[in-house]
Amino acid sequence: MAQTTARIKRDGKHFEILVDLDEALKVKRGEGDLVLAVLTDAIFHNLKSGEHVSDEDLEKNFGTTDVMKVAEKIIKSGEVVLPTEYLHKEHDAKYKQVVDFLVRNAMSPEGRPYTPDRIMKALSEANVNVKNKSVESQVEEILDQLSKVLPIKVERKRVRLVIPAIHSGKAYGIVKEFMKTEDWKNNGDLEVVVEVPAGLIMDFYDRINSSTQGSVLSEEIR
Repeated sequence: MAQTTARIKRDGKHFEILVDLDEALKVKRGEGDLVLAVLTDAIFHNLKSGEHVSDEDLEKNFGTTDVMKVAEKIIKSGEVVLPTEYLHKEHDAKYKQVVDFLVRNAMSPEGRPYTPDRIMKALSEANVNVKNKSVESQVEEILDQLSKVLPIKVERKRVRLVIPAIHSGKAYGIVKEFMKTEDWKNNGDLEVVVEVPAGLIMDFYDRINSSTQGSVLSEEIR
């Protein structure tokens, strides 16, 4: 069980608690058990020195003196400090996801696949910074960087989408990574053409359908 600090700053003061790392991250996502996440029975200005927060400060800054309610606000609205070891582990996992995706979907201009070793070497040569976010949201940037040191291509699907106005704001964040054209209609609907790597197309459809409650119209084009 890895332990870490969850903290928030309000009114110029720090408010800190000790938490279980994995459970606190689940709580932050709205999935975890708060009782399992919180490992202290008080709120601190400085966890290491043991400086407790007064009830007056809690009431002023959180509207309650209930420790669990305050702890929940700290976790959800503040920062759960990620230890260096955890960050390295997450980065290594994301790096492997990128390599796996490229091995499955990328090839030379002649249609030959690349080995994991060749992909990893190219990532290093191109100084590619794999970010701690979804592969689909950074794959275009990675391919642009890789192409400077490695002739590479990825099969893509070209799709026209018509997104109803009521969902266009939420869906825009999904389509913008792959968008080639956009056309805002007078009624607020959004029509876009996207090019999505073939290996991501099913996940892309799942995300866009989820964000539009299945109301998006889609058509694969050439």
